[in-house]
Parts: sequence; C-alpha cells; structure tokens
Amino acid sequence: MFPILNIGPLSVAAPGLILLLGTWIGLTLAERLAPRFNVESKTLSDIIFVALVAGIIGARLSYAAQSIQAFLENPLSLVSLTPGMFDPLGGFVIAAAAAFFYGKRKKLPLGPTLDALTPFLAVLVIALGFSHLSSGDAFGTPTDLPWGIFLWKAQRHPTQIYEILAGIMSLGFVWTQAGKSSKGEGRTFAAFTAFNAGAQLFIHGFRGDSTIIANGFRLEQVIALVILGISLWWLGRFNKDAETQDG
Repeated sequence: MFPILNIGPLSVAAPGLILLLGTWIGLTLAERLAPRFNVESKTLSDIIFVALVAGIIGARLSYAAQSIQAFLENPLSLVSLTPGMFDPLGGFVIAAAAAFFYGKRKKLPLGPTLDALTPFLAVLVIALGFSHLSSGDAFGTPTDLPWGIFLWKAQRHPTQIYEILAGIMSLGFVWTQAGKSSKGEGRTFAAFTAFNAGAQLFIHGFRGDSTIIANGFRLEQVIALVILGISLWWLGRFNKDAETQDG
C-alpha cells in the first residue's frame, strides 16, 4: 500500500490525489460524451461542479454533526484538509440532492442527464478502487487463494482490485452505450447502477470491514440488494414501455 507519495520535499496523500485525478478524468470524459446523450457539455460541467462542491461541504458538515462536541471545542477544524474528517455517505446524499435540484431549476431532462453523468460516475468507481488500494481501506477477509494480497498482517482477498475490475467493466459498458438510440431515456444510468449494485453485493461478501447487523447480515449488502432491485425494476419499465410502443 502507498498512502503517502513523497514528491521531492512534499508529502502528498495518495488516496486524495487519486480521487482528484479520477474526478478530472471523469469530468473530461463526461464532457466529451455528453453530446452523444443529447446534453450540452457546459451544462453537464455545471451540474457536476455543483454536486462536487455540495458533496464536499456536506461530507464535512455531516461528519461534524456526528462529532459535534469536538468541533465546538475547535471550530477551525471545520476547514481542515484532513481526508478522514469527511462522511462519504452524507456527502453523497447532499451531492445527489444538490444535483437534482440544480437540474430541476435548469429544467434539464432527468433521463438524458443521468445517462450523461454515467461516464463520470464510472471513472469515479475506478478511482475509488485505486484510492482504497493505496490506503489499505475496504480490505478483504483472510484467504488462502493464490491471488490474495498481504495486508494488515494477513493474506486477504484483494477486494480493492475487485472494485477496480468492476469499475473498468462498467466503464466499458457505458462507452459502448454512448450514442446508441434508446427508447427509454435513463436506461444507461439504470443499467450502470444495477451492475455496480450487483458488484457491491458480490464484493462485500469478501470484505473484512463490512457492517454486521442482525442475524449476521451485512448492511452494505442489504443496501446494494435494495438498489439492485430498484434498478432492475426501472429497467423492466423501460422494456415494458418499449414493447407498448412497438405494439
């Protein structure tokens, strides 16, 4: 693992740098492919920028709300650049809400906009996997399989690499779908979401840091299963609408 990169006299947190690079690559790719989804590149850039800013602020405020006493004692820590002082789930929820309301205010069509955002999200999935690989987070359970990696004093499933491979596969799917005519706008996003939910359902079966809830169920797998069900239902609606139009 390489959590810190030493560049001359500078020490840079590798996970943050990887996510920053992934954000730039994802944004560049999404802008390039946006016209294929009938969305203007500038419009897409604006909505991603709004989501990123809202997500960063939201992730910090959500983290602060969970550790409010510590922040009351040291209010300046709210503007700290420490990567660990962010709540990813809270940031994601607020980023999604900000993007939704911004799109609604600009009267953007929901389906095509979601499709156009999918390349950006696909690259972020890959970047997140590399980020976890560099930091040692999202580690796997112990294994004797030959492709295990030594981490945290044990030979473990390389779940970070599983994440990266799943991300590459989903990006390949998005790339092939860009520009194809579809009777169901939003189909690419729905299929991407279904695939990644299924991937997380599989990967968390080998994760060593999953949240265990009642009867030994993993919280992350329960969430992934719900998202997978909703995504498949959404895809089913597309197919049903297409059959109705053909009939």
